[in-house]
Amino acid sequence: MKDVMLTISQTEIKNRLHFDNPWWETGSIEKRYNDYPRRFYFDSFFNLIKESSINRAAVLMGPRRVGKTVMVYHAIDGLLDNGISSTNILYVSLETPLYTGLSLEKIVNIFQGEFGHKRDANLFIIFDEIQYLPEWEVHLKSLVDSYPSYKYIATGSAAAALKLKSRESGAGRFTDFLLPPLTFAEYLSFIGRVDDLIISIGDSNWHAKDINELNKEFINYLNFGGYPEAVFSNLIQSDSSRYIKSDIIDKVLLRDLPSLYGINDVQELNKLFTTIAYNTGNEITLENLSKSSGVSKNTIKKYIEYLEAAFLIKIVNRVDLSSKKFIRATTFKVYLTNPSMRAALFGPVSADHEAMGALTETAIFSQWFHSHTIDNLHYARWKTGEVDIVWVDIVKQRPFWCVEVKWSDLPCSDSRMLKGIIEYAKNNGINDIRVTTKTISKKVIIDDIEVEFQPSAAYTYTLGANILSENALKLRLINASN
Repeated sequence: MKDVMLTISQTEIKNRLHFDNPWWETGSIEKRYNDYPRRFYFDSFFNLIKESSINRAAVLMGPRRVGKTVMVYHAIDGLLDNGISSTNILYVSLETPLYTGLSLEKIVNIFQGEFGHKRDANLFIIFDEIQYLPEWEVHLKSLVDSYPSYKYIATGSAAAALKLKSRESGAGRFTDFLLPPLTFAEYLSFIGRVDDLIISIGDSNWHAKDINELNKEFINYLNFGGYPEAVFSNLIQSDSSRYIKSDIIDKVLLRDLPSLYGINDVQELNKLFTTIAYNTGNEITLENLSKSSGVSKNTIKKYIEYLEAAFLIKIVNRVDLSSKKFIRATTFKVYLTNPSMRAALFGPVSADHEAMGALTETAIFSQWFHSHTIDNLHYARWKTGEVDIVWVDIVKQRPFWCVEVKWSDLPCSDSRMLKGIIEYAKNNGINDIRVTTKTISKKVIIDDIEVEFQPSAAYTYTLGANILSENALKLRLINASN
């Protein structure tokens, strides 16, 4: 009998599209998606989707399991509530094997044919996990140009790779939207404890009503609070290593990165990531990283680029006492984009855990991942001192503010611990600085510099809430200017 290669029929593709888009028949999304609270970023994202005056696709980026797909379903629900016909909304997950080998235009053509949609119809077309389609940016740009009446939304977990390609090939056609892990402000809102624990004191600043209770939730946030599903599941919280490591980290290291970049030695990549995760928030060198992981320096450089592309880590570069960058950067800091990843790999932390200082710094830094100014963040170190976080104007090469991160109240009574940040502030014309603590809030003057002490948990909340407000304002201004 002659072998016959079977091909997937158009009928099977249509059946799958109907399965993935139940609102075509029911008029609503599945209830399980509405059971999840909406991310704080939803309104900004939904406004971007509804924007019809400019012909651009929205590219929703972010790491695995932070709620991109759920937010897309919430957007579909919002469109239905806004009177958009259910058959004018298409959702396609490009991870589905049935769609392998199909071009985006072919999928759109099948959708058009199924409901008789014309070129000028008001359609919303969503491509989930688009990075699995080779040269996706070329295909998407072509669709945006060919069908300007359609609104395209794409999502992907390889954030940096998506962003690079969207800038190179989608200039003027794509608008990037980054969804980070849960901020601490979102975490407290999701568990319904904002009113219990946080009080607004004006000027975009928040304080703790009960710092001991807030610190308990802060530690929960460090251990599992970066992922929406984990917040609502006692099972996941009791076994975060299985969920976060197996379902998130391993999928990225063993499947996503090898498939996107052709990585052959996944064990080597996994070993490097484990080493980096253990040292989150600490200064490292390529030399030491190579020795501790057993990976060559040239390979490490490539792997770090891949890990950033998968939104697992963020590199932060060093400046000197005068806020000047180093021409040859041999040392740098690496932060996990989500502190919960460290707990999944090495076990949960408690208030007195030796890693609390580095994890507190990691959590504070992670609040910045949705800020367009994240690349302005550096750390300073020179022969006689260092500062954890400095915000440097890239054009003027001068700092606007600096923060020293502590999970301790000792700096409040021992100003010698602040020698480095005081020296840096005076050298750079900064008149007021912030130092985070474990429990104490107060302001003092030290060597003519105003020092504001604020608990790390309250500062983390303040950062997340303020960055969200700034992003919402920025998006409104962009939409108004267009």
